Amino acid sequence: MSASETPTASDTPAPTPAPPGDTPELKRALGPKLLILFVIGDILGTGIYATTGQVAGRVGGALWVPFAIGFVVAVLTAASYVELVGKYPKAAGAALYTQKAFKVPFLTFIVAFMVMCSGLSSASAAARAFSGDYLAEFTDAVPPTLIAILFILALAALNLRGVSESVKTNVVLTLVELSGLAIILGIGAYAVMSGDGEPSRLTDFEASGTGFSLMTGVLGATALAFFAFVGFEDSVNMAEETKDPSRTFPRAIFIGVTVTGTIYVLVALVSSLLVDHKTLEGSSGPLLEVVKAGGVDFPPKLFALIALFAVTNSALINIMMASRLCYGMANERILPKAMGRVLPARRTPVVGIVFVSVLAIGLVSTGEIQGLGDTTAFLLLCVFFVVNVAVLVLRRDPVRHKHFRAPTIVPVLGAVTALVLASPLADRAADVYIRAGVLLAIGIALWAVNKLVLKARSEEHAKTGGEVTK
Repeated sequence: MSASETPTASDTPAPTPAPPGDTPELKRALGPKLLILFVIGDILGTGIYATTGQVAGRVGGALWVPFAIGFVVAVLTAASYVELVGKYPKAAGAALYTQKAFKVPFLTFIVAFMVMCSGLSSASAAARAFSGDYLAEFTDAVPPTLIAILFILALAALNLRGVSESVKTNVVLTLVELSGLAIILGIGAYAVMSGDGEPSRLTDFEASGTGFSLMTGVLGATALAFFAFVGFEDSVNMAEETKDPSRTFPRAIFIGVTVTGTIYVLVALVSSLLVDHKTLEGSSGPLLEVVKAGGVDFPPKLFALIALFAVTNSALINIMMASRLCYGMANERILPKAMGRVLPARRTPVVGIVFVSVLAIGLVSTGEIQGLGDTTAFLLLCVFFVVNVAVLVLRRDPVRHKHFRAPTIVPVLGAVTALVLASPLADRAADVYIRAGVLLAIGIALWAVNKLVLKARSEEHAKTGGEVTK
């Protein structure tokens, strides 16, 4: 269905069961307001609540600088995604754009696999954050790994209920996590009016060395801070569940990135103003340190509860998006057709949800929050480079319906900045590259197995006189 044919809220018919033997389509349940809150909720969460301290540890008191740079990089790539989702409103996202631009199935599979793994490593980071210092405000009697596993299973069950239930839960959790960040900003405003805090820290760079060493330190902090911005790219996988996606997505993504970027920079300023960067670095709940140091009688336990809701939202969205990506890839025949199976009653991608949940449980025990967050950012920066290049290539493939078109310089700058932040210039830990390399090796192995299965089926069709499928 083209964008011009997409039904609006007023003429969308009630869903009916699919005819026997047909695969049901996804339900178009998302309007503009829900999508904006979805994008904001997808970006907010684990990154700002859990990794602010690690960013401070890399760059010092001027930790707002990496968040500001990360915001610019996010806007550049978001513009490319907006153009592409307007042209091709399908659920497969970056995988679809890569295939249309380069027509290299192996590259398409690797990009899709990296996107899915980035979502799962992000969900694993959120699960780890859930079982960390914020939860320790209430109890430390249950093993963190067990908590994380039960946490992911609960989110999988919610996803199986349906996209409407999942997105409405996302809206509630988004409002909760926004309230938590509003509390931080309120504490910061009170501190400024009271003359508290140390403004001199805001320009204090603690990255080791000078010149080139200082640059790589700032780039490393920016790459980690960029983890807080990931999520806007997930929303394009909801294109088949959104009303009039070519008109709805530009506003939703740009508003979402702008709102979250502004909040992040302000929260970073408040954090540095009130808490020394060494204290922030030593905590997996850095914003809780800000609450305790703010001079305001706000219950730490209540803020810890809000933070737990925030990281829950991050994990919910990432599990949801990874399952939709599986659904989209199955429809594009990049993954086996069974991966696109939908529950007839609930209209949710059941096989995709189960598959990504199992992988997420496996990733929960691999690394700490910082390592998993940095892995997420690295994988997505590689994907963003490909997507920005794909925008330029696909300018040769016009479509009939109207859609957003970014100025040419935007995807060019998006590709360059993504490549720089993904490169060794970002001074990230070796374990990030090792973890990403292992994931890619798994992807290549899966590609080879899938190729052999498709070849065997093709040969079987030929022997039996059936039609050979591509």
